[in-house]
Amino acid sequence: MGKKGGQKKGPGEKTIFSYYKPYKKLFFGDMACAFLEAMATLIIPLIIRHITGGVVEKPLTEALPEIYQLGAVMIGLCLVQLVCQWYTVYFGHMVGTMQERDMRSELYEHLQKLSFTFYDNAKVGSLLSRVTSDLFELTELLHHGPEDVVISIIKIIGAFVILWMINGRLALVSLLMLVLMLVIAVYFNGKMKKAFAERREVLADMNGQLEDSLAGIRVVKSFANEDREIENFEKQNSRYVEAKRRSYVYMSTYQSSMNFFSTLITVVSVIAGAAMMAWGGLSAADLVAFILYINNFIEPVKRLINFTETFQSGWSGYARFREVMAICPDITDSPEAKPLRDCRGDVQFSHVSFHYADHNETVLKDVNLHVGAGEYVALCGSSGAGKTTLCSLIPRFYDVTEGAVLIDGQDVRGLQLKSLRSHIGIVQQDVYLFAGTVMDNIRYGKPDATDEECIAAAKAANAHSFIMELPKGYDTDIGQRGVKLSGGQKQRLSIARVFLKNPPVLIFDEATSALDNESERVVQESLERLSRNRTTFVIAHRLSTIRNAKRILVLTEEGIAEEGTHEELLRKNGVYAALYHAGH
Repeated sequence: MGKKGGQKKGPGEKTIFSYYKPYKKLFFGDMACAFLEAMATLIIPLIIRHITGGVVEKPLTEALPEIYQLGAVMIGLCLVQLVCQWYTVYFGHMVGTMQERDMRSELYEHLQKLSFTFYDNAKVGSLLSRVTSDLFELTELLHHGPEDVVISIIKIIGAFVILWMINGRLALVSLLMLVLMLVIAVYFNGKMKKAFAERREVLADMNGQLEDSLAGIRVVKSFANEDREIENFEKQNSRYVEAKRRSYVYMSTYQSSMNFFSTLITVVSVIAGAAMMAWGGLSAADLVAFILYINNFIEPVKRLINFTETFQSGWSGYARFREVMAICPDITDSPEAKPLRDCRGDVQFSHVSFHYADHNETVLKDVNLHVGAGEYVALCGSSGAGKTTLCSLIPRFYDVTEGAVLIDGQDVRGLQLKSLRSHIGIVQQDVYLFAGTVMDNIRYGKPDATDEECIAAAKAANAHSFIMELPKGYDTDIGQRGVKLSGGQKQRLSIARVFLKNPPVLIFDEATSALDNESERVVQESLERLSRNRTTFVIAHRLSTIRNAKRILVLTEEGIAEEGTHEELLRKNGVYAALYHAGH
C-alpha cells in the first residue's frame, strides 16, 4: 500500500521477535522440547551402531540382556520424542495463534486511528486481506520458524560430527553435495520470495474487487450488470491463478531439486561406502550407522525445504502488516492537547484554506465565518464547492492547510480528538447502520445508554412507531447496513443515535436529499427537533429544505460568495438565485 495520501511513516518498527515476549515461558518450553527431540533422534542410531557392531558379537548370555537394556533405552527415547513432539505441535501452534491474534488486534487498533486521508486512498478489500489472510499464515511462521531452526541446526551439526567420526572421507562427500544443494536453494529462495509477494498483492486486489461488487450488489442487479461483474472478477481470478502459477514454477523447481539432491546424497554414500567395504576400509556396522545418520543429516534440510513455502507466505504477509503499521496517522492529539469542556458550540473559521494531500487544487480559500452558539446555518452551492469539506474540518476529519478552526475560541488542533468529536453529531445522506438489532444501532450513539434512553431517543427521532411495527421491535435484526429498512427508516435511526449522543454541535450532510417526499417530511421534522438550541450546519442540495433558514451561505470555488435569507438571496439575483431557478 505504501505511503499514500500524505500519510507519514512511523519513526520505528517493532521486530517480529518482540511478539514472543508475552509467551516466553511457553516459547522456551517449546525450544527445550525441540532440543530434546533432536537429541533423541541423534542418540538412537548410535545405540543401533553399538548393538550391530559390538553387542551381537558377544556370547548369547551377555548379548541378550544388553540388547534388552539398550532396547528399553531406545523405547524410552521414542517416548521422549512422542511427548516432546506433542508439546511442540500443540503449544508451539498456540503460541503462534496468540501472536497472530496480538498482531491482528494491533493492526485493527491502528486502522481505527488512521484518518480519512488514508481511507480516501485505501481499498477496503485490500485492508481486509491484511487483517485476515495476510496474518493467517504467520501462525505457522512464528511457530515453525524458531523450532525448525533449532531442530535442524542440532541435527545437521550433530549428524555431521558423528558422520565425520565414522568416516571423514564419506562425510566430506556428503558435505560437498549439501553445499551445492544450498547454493541452488538460496537462488530459488529469492525467486520464490518475489513471487509470493506478487501473489499477495494480486490477492488483495481481487479481495477489493470482490468486496466492492458484493457491497454494491443491488446496483449491479438494478443495471443487470451481473455478466460484467462476473467478467471483471474472472479477470482478477485469472491474474491470481497466473501469479500462483509463477510462484509454483519456482517452488516446484526448488522442491524437486532439493529432493533430488537429498536422494543423491544417500545413493552416492551407499556406492562410496560399499566400495570402501570392498577395499576393507569400512565395516558393515559403520556403513549401516552412516546410512542411518545420512537420513538424520538430510531430514532437517528437507524440513527446512518444506517450511520454506510457509515462511515465504508468512513473511510477505508480515511485511505487508508492518507496511501499514509504519503509517502514522496524520491527525493525532498534540502533546499539549486538552479536553473540550462545557462546550457551548461557538464555531469560527479564521482565514481557512484547504486542499487534499494528494491534490494541489485548493478546495477552500481564505474562508472566514463565525457561527454563534445555537445558531442554525445552511450551506449550499454547486457540487465540489467544498460544503462537506468545510464541515469536515470542525471534527478534524481533515486538518486545515492554512488558518484555523475554533470551537469556543479554542483551536480544534489543540483539543483531544475523542473529546472534540464527542461534542459533534453528524447525520449523513449515506446512512451507515451496523449488522445487529435496532437497539444496538441506536445505542451506538452512547454505548452505556439504558434501554429507556434509547427508546426516548427513538421517539424524539420519530422512529418509535415504525420500530414497534417490526417483527421483534427494538430487538429486530436489520441486516447488513440496514438492508431490511427503508431509506427514511434508516435515516431516522441515525438521527436517534445523534439524539442519544446529545451533542452541542450538529452537522446535517444532505440528510434528506435521497428520500421521497413523505419520508423527507418526517425526517425533516426530526432534524428540526434535534437542532433546537444546538449549533447546526446544514448542507443541502435541494434548496427547498433550507428555505426557512435564517442564515444561508453560498459556497463557490472562491469561498463564501453570498449570505442571507432565502428571500434576500433571491433578490440579489446572484449565485443562489441561479441555483434555485435551475432546480425549479
